[in-house]
Amino acid sequence: MAEPSVTGSEELVLAFLAEAADDVVSGEAISDKLGLTRAAVWKHVEALRGQGYRIDAVASRGYRLVAVPDRLRALEIRPLLSTHDVGQVLHCHEELGSTNDEAKALADADAGHGEVVVAERQTGGRGRRGRGWVSPPRRNVAFSVILRPEELPPSRAPELTLVAAVAVCDALRHSGVDAGIKWPNDVLVGGRKIAGILTELSAESDRVHWVVVGVGVNVNARPSDFPEELRGQATSLLIEREHPSPRALFLAACLTSLEGWYDRHAEEGFAPIRQAWRERSVTLGQDVSVTTDGAQVTGRAEDIDETGALLVRTPAGLVRVTSGDVALLRPAAR
Repeated sequence: MAEPSVTGSEELVLAFLAEAADDVVSGEAISDKLGLTRAAVWKHVEALRGQGYRIDAVASRGYRLVAVPDRLRALEIRPLLSTHDVGQVLHCHEELGSTNDEAKALADADAGHGEVVVAERQTGGRGRRGRGWVSPPRRNVAFSVILRPEELPPSRAPELTLVAAVAVCDALRHSGVDAGIKWPNDVLVGGRKIAGILTELSAESDRVHWVVVGVGVNVNARPSDFPEELRGQATSLLIEREHPSPRALFLAACLTSLEGWYDRHAEEGFAPIRQAWRERSVTLGQDVSVTTDGAQVTGRAEDIDETGALLVRTPAGLVRVTSGDVALLRPAAR
């Protein structure tokens, strides 16, 4: 189910109030800035109040935005964005089977670069290697971004998974937790998973049609929201910081971070992404066991190569791992 429609004027009024932060904005300033009558401004403020926004009226001074409902709709997200492409078109849903599946369908129907699919609840969310992704409704953030890298050959498309991992890790660090990346794209805090990334693509031998980057982040999940068998392996911003986070603000931070790293990758290639990934890694320098294609590789994770493959030093020599599940054999030092 898609979100209810919102008028452009309501969105502009909300954006103007959000930009003012804690300051009071006069109705006259809003009407002059947006070309609305004072009566129209009042009507839009009332409509926003009816949708759950707390907007105080200060006598003889104007309006102040006090509280925003904790939901993921364009009305909440768009005023927080400073991107040029990513998230400028938002497809927000109350419930979907999978944001990645919806994004892939939109991409096949010629959706543009940077369009984003967001869901309050996924009934069929999945992670890498076909695993399910458990997420209670209205607590976390699940989104997928459609990318159309015009100059990137299909052989280099996996680099975008590491781009996304660095971007999500940075957004989490800016939210106040010591996040790190476990190869290739799990984001951990204190050894427990807080975010996962699933990248899918459509390509021919010589060009990429589209790449869909799906991201799930545990934002306000409580320990009881996780299945019992995962409670020792998963965490959230709420668990780590002991207070809830505004999900729309965190989503906007993720999209901004992703666009910044994506643009840098397009301009400078994989080298700066590789270095940034190394600096955020909780895998490199650790003893690991990697399950890949039914085989087991055990040794010291030394580096990632110029394609993003993991290089593991084993008793038999250096092994290059292109896919698999990594288990850290001792806690990563951070």
